[in-house]
Amino acid sequence: MPEKKILIIDADVASRNFITRALVDQKYEVIQAGSGKEGLISAWRDHPDIAIIDPTLMDLKGEEIAHKLKQDPRTSAMPLIALSSDPGMVRIKSCLDAGFSEYITKSGQALALLKEAITRLFGITAAAVKEGGLLMVFLSAKGGTGTSSLCANMAMNISQQQPQARIVVVDMVLPIGSIAPIVGYEGMQNIVTVADMLPAETTADFFREQLPEMHIWGFKLLAGSPDPETSNYLKVGRIWDIVKALKESHDYVLIDIGRSLSKITLPLIKYADISVLVIGTDVSAVSLTKPLWKYLKGKGVAASSVYTILNRAAGPEGVSKAEAEKMIEIPVNATIPHLSSNLSFANAHHQPFILKFPRDTAVIVFKDMVSEMIALARKIRAE
Repeated sequence: MPEKKILIIDADVASRNFITRALVDQKYEVIQAGSGKEGLISAWRDHPDIAIIDPTLMDLKGEEIAHKLKQDPRTSAMPLIALSSDPGMVRIKSCLDAGFSEYITKSGQALALLKEAITRLFGITAAAVKEGGLLMVFLSAKGGTGTSSLCANMAMNISQQQPQARIVVVDMVLPIGSIAPIVGYEGMQNIVTVADMLPAETTADFFREQLPEMHIWGFKLLAGSPDPETSNYLKVGRIWDIVKALKESHDYVLIDIGRSLSKITLPLIKYADISVLVIGTDVSAVSLTKPLWKYLKGKGVAASSVYTILNRAAGPEGVSKAEAEKMIEIPVNATIPHLSSNLSFANAHHQPFILKFPRDTAVIVFKDMVSEMIALARKIRAE
């Protein structure tokens, strides 16, 4: 018997039936309503777990439906997903302000995004977020800022400080992963192939036993998509299931998303124990980071859960720590000194920086950053 019940409110019969077939295949029970009034009656009578609503209905606007559902104690806690043919920002803001959890525009990617949103809304509970290993997400506003290198090296530093810890690095940089070339992984397993497996197969035991071990790095790896074409087949609806199983099977889960900010990766940032924001020192990188941070704040990401790194590794020139803080309007927690070509050299030889250049003064910076990140993550988890 299906564990979850989903209500679809849409005047388009073909659209309702198409979505219904896809959700029934995922073992959900689906109820359909062809109008807003019919949908409200069904919501209060049939007690669905989630409602998918076309906000452009003729009899009642989606915002009005959302308002009525949120005001009624029987449905006030039920997540609402807008699935609309209207891509306008005015309608998107209006729906989100009215109480919709998600707004998805009808397109070729809509079904995949819808499945991902449903899985996430069902799976992300306060308890689930606080359970399992610490989740750290690495991101940046601009490519080439060294996010992937830092993610891999931070994971390695954790393994140095805590040799018994189980650590996994997940490459979610899209459309092509970037950590495998750094650590020298050439296997066939990656985020796309794993997401294509059945949920019953991708258990905590699977991730504990079957992920490749990057021995010199001290962590296991779930590699990214090997090429842009393969990334098109990523089953995004499986991402949170995979993350939950990884958290269950590991003490630390580090996810590199680079600048791949999307509806797929935003939830990872929102529900991470900490987000590591890497900032390049060139003016364009800092300028791009400001709107990124403003966007994340608008999505509910707290400044206290963000650990910022000004990465000066590539060159000594660029904005200072004080200038970056003034431009972005968020404190910079750490600054990586200029490393000349050493970091690139270590990457090219698939070796961690602290093993390749153990006497470099930056090694101390790496170790201190890891200690601060772990302390911050634990503090937030305990709150």
